This record gives sequence, C-alpha cells and structure tokens, in this order.
Amino acid sequence: MAVIFHTDKPQKLLNSFDAKIEQKEASGKITTWEKSDDGKYYTHKAKEWTKKAWFKPNVGTSRLTFNIIKPKDANVTATVYAYYHGHLIETFLNHFDHDFETGEATALATSGDNCG
Repeated sequence: MAVIFHTDKPQKLLNSFDAKIEQKEASGKITTWEKSDDGKYYTHKAKEWTKKAWFKPNVGTSRLTFNIIKPKDANVTATVYAYYHGHLIETFLNHFDHDFETGEATALATSGDNCG
C-alpha cells in the first residue's frame, strides 16, 4: 500500500512537497496535507480523514515512495487507503506534474508499510 513517484530527483521532489505545505503565501500552498509534530510523517487534513493513516516518505534511487502507516489505535481500512493514496497522487499531479515521470499506487501492502 505505497505510492511511488518515479523521478530523477526524489529528494528535491520531497523538499518541494514540504515547502508547499509550509509556505505562507496562499497561492500554490498545499492545504490538504500536514506533517506530524516530529516531521517524519504526513496525514490528510480534512476533518473526516485526518490522522486515519500516515505516510512515511522514503527517498530511493530514482523514486520517492510514501509507505502507509496505521495510527496507533486502528488499522487502515480499504476506504482510508483509497482516499489517502488517491489524494496524494492528485496533490502531486496538481503541484509537481513536471517533477516526476509516473506515479503509482500499489494495491496491497509492500515492504515498509504498516497498515494492520
């Protein structure tokens, strides 16, 4: 249950994501995602979806992977998985379409996921 973006510059893509979340200017700011207090994870900000799952980024060679991580008190349901993965890909297409070649979501858990 991972989202993978294939790119020549995976660290730069992650840095751009962070910058758009943290920027002060409203134009182009990402308002739907937030980082955890320790800065290691991302969760969706919508009231009905916040903290139902987390994404942990992993910068690899020519790819940026976001692994799904369950909250402490619940497993990640298929509905939560679908929402989070779809919205992360949508965010990257809206903001960083020139910074990666392809984005994909795995259907089942992969190495690095902790979903249930």
